[in-house]
Amino acid sequence: MEERTLISHQSVLSGPSLFDADACLALEDGRVFFGRSFGAPPDTDGEIVFNTSMAGYQEISTDPSYSGQMVVLTHPQIGNYGVQTSAGESGRPWITALVVRDLAPEPSHWLSTMKLDEFLAASGVPGIQAVDTRALTRHLRTYGTMRAALGAVDTSRPVEPQVAGLVERARRATPLSDKNLVADACDPAGVLERTERGVGATTAAQSGLRIALVDCGVKHHIARSLAARGVEVVPVPWEARIEDIFAAKADGVVISNGPGDPERMGSATELAKDLLHHHVPSMGICLGHQVFGLAAGGTTSRLKFGHHGGNHPVHDLMTNRVHITSQNHEFQVDAPSIEESSGFRVSMLNLNDGSVEGLAHRELPAFSVQYHPEGCPGPQDNQYVFERFLTMVARPTSGAEALQTTDATGPRNG
Repeated sequence: MEERTLISHQSVLSGPSLFDADACLALEDGRVFFGRSFGAPPDTDGEIVFNTSMAGYQEISTDPSYSGQMVVLTHPQIGNYGVQTSAGESGRPWITALVVRDLAPEPSHWLSTMKLDEFLAASGVPGIQAVDTRALTRHLRTYGTMRAALGAVDTSRPVEPQVAGLVERARRATPLSDKNLVADACDPAGVLERTERGVGATTAAQSGLRIALVDCGVKHHIARSLAARGVEVVPVPWEARIEDIFAAKADGVVISNGPGDPERMGSATELAKDLLHHHVPSMGICLGHQVFGLAAGGTTSRLKFGHHGGNHPVHDLMTNRVHITSQNHEFQVDAPSIEESSGFRVSMLNLNDGSVEGLAHRELPAFSVQYHPEGCPGPQDNQYVFERFLTMVARPTSGAEALQTTDATGPRNG
């Protein structure tokens, strides 16, 4: 990465004067931002990405796909409605740090149980507020996702040496692709417990279908979306083999979202190949979609600054409709690598950058989506994907045929 000149604190300080600042966010290219700390004490590093959702900071914070990453929220006011017990996508926050413009000092919502500040502090996650998040986001859009460090600054002492140390720490941070983040994010027991608590154990198994959910760091609303449709959800570890799927007597399999580089998902890719070989009805979501791309003999690559937000337009090539989707990923399946001989076809494209948003098999009961059909945060109108999957499981058809299902009113809400 091009090394940039360290920018003076006066040109990047937003909100407080330097005398009010007690924290500094330093990027590996030398750009720095000052602000005030909240949550846990500022002392961390990782990759930094931005999310354009206007709400859902709790769901974003607790999404395991963000493991190892700092998140910049582009919406200026954060924390307005506090934190709710039932809104988490996992049992704890996974972000490395949270970067915001204005943090609400006193949230207002009848379901709120604590402030965002208190929630992050209790989980050991630092945050920095009063940052010019617009300038930071524009910088990341221009130069791409990069590593960063967040630390405390003492303005009673010379600031430049402190900032230089943080920049150097950012440059030494381990890249995302060098970490096996899925192993830490996998928690099948926790997924099952929170799913039953959120949906109700009596709801499950009404359809008679049993779905094995391969936990690569799954958002719990994916499991709840399946259970709410009357199926029994059986979470299995990300290293599960085809024998484990047979032992679970699963009628179908979902390979979930999760953090990190799909190239490190060798065992999940082998499972996807075996699922295709044995004609087991299967669906991949986000990281699971990339796993199916690799299983099809394709390749993956990193996006410049990823897709993170609740307003990404996706063109469904099977129905010629456009869906507004929730997304959170750094990698993509390379469209030219999906060959005709694999049996898969590209079924959806991102209208912002043309990247692959879906794959569908022409003959086997398998398809995948890059976006999050469960939303949270984001639109809920893509819940129809679960219905098409379960229809495919109950009456096995090809993935391409399953995705062509429409009705006069369009996709239904979950």
